[in-house]
Amino acid sequence: MVHFNNFFHQEPILIFLILICYRQGMDNEMPDPFEWIGGTTLKIKQLDYDPRRVTYARLLDIFWESHRPNRGSWSRQYLNAVFYHNKEQHVQALASKAALEEKTGRTVKTEIIPLRSFTMAEDYHQKYTLKRHQDLLNEMTRIYPLPRDFVDSTAVTRLNGYAGRHGSGDQLTREIDSLGLTDGGKKRLAGLVR
Repeated sequence: MVHFNNFFHQEPILIFLILICYRQGMDNEMPDPFEWIGGTTLKIKQLDYDPRRVTYARLLDIFWESHRPNRGSWSRQYLNAVFYHNKEQHVQALASKAALEEKTGRTVKTEIIPLRSFTMAEDYHQKYTLKRHQDLLNEMTRIYPLPRDFVDSTAVTRLNGYAGRHGSGDQLTREIDSLGLTDGGKKRLAGLVR
């Protein structure tokens, strides 16, 4: 099984940003993260990617490989779902789901749902893994002192993945100089990855 975070680091600069957000019901101004009844609010990840480098179809393939699509979700909070932004994505998601069912001979229980709204989750949900490494966090907040800039930074996103031990030493060697770290930060990060 390929974990989505591992793909993120195997394929450099294909996915720029992973944001933790809430998909909310039509009638809510601000999402309540504890309001799971009826699935009106879900904690989800949004991926920003370069479609010239990786296709939506490829991301769907990786998504199907990164979880167990034949299992039902045990609660709405942990719903397995693909959220689509437009008709083209909807058609592709349905086709990839059908192809997977044909290939496996099993029903895919992952839902395919339109994204109606998207609200950024609170700052403490963003780049959670990096926040457990205070020295690296300090380096990134020095470069990106505003919370929104910090969350939107590709370098911070990549560092967060490496802090979670996703990615290889070879990958890190190729891009470590582009992350904006001091020599001490580079040494600390290399110690986490190797």
